[in-house]
Amino acid sequence: MKNTLIILSGILFLFACKTRKNNETVVRNMPDLEISAPREANGEYRAAYTILHDIVHTDLDIRFDWGKQYLMGKATLTMKSHFYPRNEVLLDARGMQINDVRMIKGKDSIQLKYAWAHDTLSITTDKFYGPEESFRVYIDYVAKPEELDDAEGSSAISSDKGLYFINPQGKEKNKPRQIWTQGETESNSVWFPTIDAPNQKMTQELRITVEKEFTTLSNGKLLASKDNGDGTRTDTWRQDLPHAPYLTMMAIGPYAVVKDTWRGKEVNYYVEPEYERVARKIFGNTPEMLEFYSKILGVDYPWEKYSQVVVRDYVSGAMENTSATIHGEFLQKDERELLDGTNEDVIAHELFHHWFGDYITCESWSNLPLNESFATYGEYLWNEYKYGREEADVDRLGNMNAYFREAKNKKVDLIRFYYEDKEDMFDRHSYQKGGTILHMLRKYVGDAAFFASLKLFLETNRFKPVEVHHLRLSFEQVTGEDLNWFFNQWFLDNGHPELEITYGYDEASRQAMVTVKQLQDLAEHPLYVLPVEVDLYTGGKAQREKIRITKQEETFRFDARSRPDFINFDAEKCLTAAKDDQHSTEEWMAMYRMAPLFQDRWDALQGLSADLKAGSPQAAVFIDALKDKSWRIRELAISKMKVVTNAENKAQVKNILMEIGSKDPKADVRSGAVSTLNEQFDGDDLIVYFQNASRDSSYAVMGDALEGIAARDKDLALQLCRELESDQHTAVRIIISRIYSNYGGDKQARYMQKALENSVGNRAYAQVQLYGRFLKRCTEQTSISSGMENIHQTARSAAQWFVRMAAVQALTELITYCETEAASSARSKDVAGESRWKTNMDTARKYVDDIKKNETNEMLLKLFNGQQ
Repeated sequence: MKNTLIILSGILFLFACKTRKNNETVVRNMPDLEISAPREANGEYRAAYTILHDIVHTDLDIRFDWGKQYLMGKATLTMKSHFYPRNEVLLDARGMQINDVRMIKGKDSIQLKYAWAHDTLSITTDKFYGPEESFRVYIDYVAKPEELDDAEGSSAISSDKGLYFINPQGKEKNKPRQIWTQGETESNSVWFPTIDAPNQKMTQELRITVEKEFTTLSNGKLLASKDNGDGTRTDTWRQDLPHAPYLTMMAIGPYAVVKDTWRGKEVNYYVEPEYERVARKIFGNTPEMLEFYSKILGVDYPWEKYSQVVVRDYVSGAMENTSATIHGEFLQKDERELLDGTNEDVIAHELFHHWFGDYITCESWSNLPLNESFATYGEYLWNEYKYGREEADVDRLGNMNAYFREAKNKKVDLIRFYYEDKEDMFDRHSYQKGGTILHMLRKYVGDAAFFASLKLFLETNRFKPVEVHHLRLSFEQVTGEDLNWFFNQWFLDNGHPELEITYGYDEASRQAMVTVKQLQDLAEHPLYVLPVEVDLYTGGKAQREKIRITKQEETFRFDARSRPDFINFDAEKCLTAAKDDQHSTEEWMAMYRMAPLFQDRWDALQGLSADLKAGSPQAAVFIDALKDKSWRIRELAISKMKVVTNAENKAQVKNILMEIGSKDPKADVRSGAVSTLNEQFDGDDLIVYFQNASRDSSYAVMGDALEGIAARDKDLALQLCRELESDQHTAVRIIISRIYSNYGGDKQARYMQKALENSVGNRAYAQVQLYGRFLKRCTEQTSISSGMENIHQTARSAAQWFVRMAAVQALTELITYCETEAASSARSKDVAGESRWKTNMDTARKYVDDIKKNETNEMLLKLFNGQQ
């Protein structure tokens, strides 16, 4: 799953399956949520769930009451005792109303005794059943997700209600009516009785009755669609291959379905009708992904079909429900928005889960990295295949840095059996760190052994729950090597190596030397065994050596006729380690120009940044890097132009940046160039240049160009924004609102109000913040008071917790602003002004208190109370 930490960049992300990548236009400034948790703090041992019964098959017949937000269901569970004969069945049934429980005996049924308490349904069967004899239990029930008194969320999944009615009364404009589910981790038991554990596996059939205007989606294949003659239709979906209960899903809404195929299997994209024309641009690489993953893993995609659906107000980033992935609305973009980010990594992540997570499933949440680390590494594999290693390594760098940021405050084992809550497992360890560890394992054993081991792992454990030792044993069987040393230090312990690497040359013996010190605290972290490749560059040619680090400090010697130009430690750039690589400036420069990998050049530029000055030899390297083949390095080089530029090269740098801003194939790089030109350069030619750039196909470049115009001619920028006001696209509204929040005033108050009213879901996050900033530029009381009320109402009605958080942030900043203005008025003896600003301050405080008082999201409450 790509989690919300993943989608909201930092918050989102984090996590992938709940989604790690963000919608740059909407949530560019979402904050990181760093949650401190010392190792095994306050946690208890989390064993896999003891299996008393196995659910063999789940049959559901469901319909809905939109007004009450109820699901009326009839469930028939085919079950058997796991090993010991039993006459009591325990099912998870959160918040349900149980109407009837029966045992199905052929065409007849008998009433069974049952009790429902503490979200558990206890059923006494008619006799003891052993594992050799299955039985069927029928349950008539009502699911009431909105009446749960213990619903809460986490930083990865913001709610655990399981079943969600979106705009059920149809009163919210610009938002479709939808129903969808979110089962991970253990929330599907809100809408059907089950054993809500990842170590269960079952087949299923769902009959979903809805109004004929709606389209339905569930796991498996659509077997039948029956018109009931009363304005409703019943769709029957069946999955004949077993999976874990948390992967069961349904989605209902007025969707357009764009159909594709792969090897004769259905591949469908469910989008809102306005995105039907662009659905193939969003999802179109899916069939190629299916083919690539099937071939590289040696195991064909096993499920009956593959569908992807986009839902509103999703509580996470994306979710790999078997054969039917759910994505948050951030994935729906038009052609221009796609230039600023496709979120293709999210699509790849969720698809790779269909092998790692669905086909085989972690037996306990302690083993969640067996789902999420693999899905994160699936992103790397796709990027490597489709776009080349350079692009894949850019993604790996982002993952490594995300993990390092979290590791500053959170030190936990990757596979961890002690935690406070299962939701704690959805973090940058399970996702990003795990993905980089799999890459290390691949580089250690080699591609052939790596993918042969994965094939064996999948085939040996298909449709089964697994733990990390199953993975290790597969690798050991293929390679013939005992790999406990690798799995113990990387999967079953916490932290990472902190390495200091120094270099030398012994003229007498003609030997080059590399000294490696492990600086991590050995009282808390392991002393690592690190197989590493080292390249010695002399005269532009590389000599590769292999070393194995086993001590806290070791010096390695290599025969070399002359002093190397530089020595490239970790030549494959695969270590998950913090490295203090003590090269000289000359060595860093040589590494940038000679070493082959993206990470080589990135590390070299980072090393050269330490003492970067205009006119220095390393400054010339950064100017050269403006034309690097990697867009990420071009972007880095652009960010250093303020330091690099002086009177002698200013015209040269400016011309290069203007060319990049107009012609670079990557929108991110064009955006960076235009932004840098705005911030660091001047000249009459820039106004015309920015006007041309404001017509760029990328919304990001367009916005940066308008910022450049506004900084030089505020009135022209406001005029251009007025001309754009008729464009109702969300990205354009954000751009206009950004200009108005920095340069506008009361004349734009009506537009800002409408912009907020028309922003829903994720898109409201940026808009509410901009509105709060805009109100600081207003002087008319009507604009200020109505604006604060609009922000308050957004906070009360927004479904997403982060939109409510943004509203509180905006109002809190207004409180500070009003306090400052009141003090200024007092100093100038403006009694009326002082009174007015104090009244505004009190009103903003009242709104903040009201929002907090009515908040129910546990994580957001912790944020409000300063606990995170």
